Amino acid sequence: MKTLVFLALLGAAFAAAEDDKIVGGYECPRHSVPYQVSLNAGYHFCGGSLISSQWVVSAAHCYKSRIQVRLGEHNIAVNEGTEQWIDATKMIKHPQYNSYNLDNDIMLIKLSRPAALNSNVNTVSLPSRCTQRSCVWSQMIMWDDLYSIKLQCLRQPIIDDRICRNAYSNLFTENMLCSGFMHGGASSCQGDSGGPLVCNGQLQGVVSWGYDCAMKGHPSVYARVCRYNSWISTTMRNN
Repeated sequence: MKTLVFLALLGAAFAAAEDDKIVGGYECPRHSVPYQVSLNAGYHFCGGSLISSQWVVSAAHCYKSRIQVRLGEHNIAVNEGTEQWIDATKMIKHPQYNSYNLDNDIMLIKLSRPAALNSNVNTVSLPSRCTQRSCVWSQMIMWDDLYSIKLQCLRQPIIDDRICRNAYSNLFTENMLCSGFMHGGASSCQGDSGGPLVCNGQLQGVVSWGYDCAMKGHPSVYARVCRYNSWISTTMRNN
């Protein structure tokens, strides 16, 4: 997740580097979220969600010119025998992605070959409609001093759009949704970008940005996937 720091004088936004972690989460049961992927450029830098055997959804601000997609991971510090490492052949940011306020912060990644689907690597459904229900969010993180990287989960509610607009003033758009806890204490954090917000088995959000990790009054912001079903389908069909 990007942390946006807004300077009144300059009107600028930039990402502040902090520790990579879910705040307030728990270790997912092993391979319970087989759609989760790790984006790798010699190191884990973002997450993503497998939506077909050859396509991944992530955040546009995670774009790099070269990406290896790692699937079937639980602890990405060791080889567990369930992994599939596949190079990305196309990275397609939404054409209206705005790097200033992170509007339309969504990207499609095409794998150079189809993933072999099994109990450790599988897809998540796109949303059939927008939701206001509780979600399970998952992401790869560094969780201890030994840099052991295991898949973490967090159960959290969707927050009403009106509350989110009040929390983020003019920054919140109809292409975003908020999830988390207004009292703080649990949320996505830096290094979690591109990861899934899944509600009732459907991908409703992509980890995008926030003011800070688990900050009171400022929940995490996600790209609202239900607004991109048509773009996703068209892009996959044309590529």
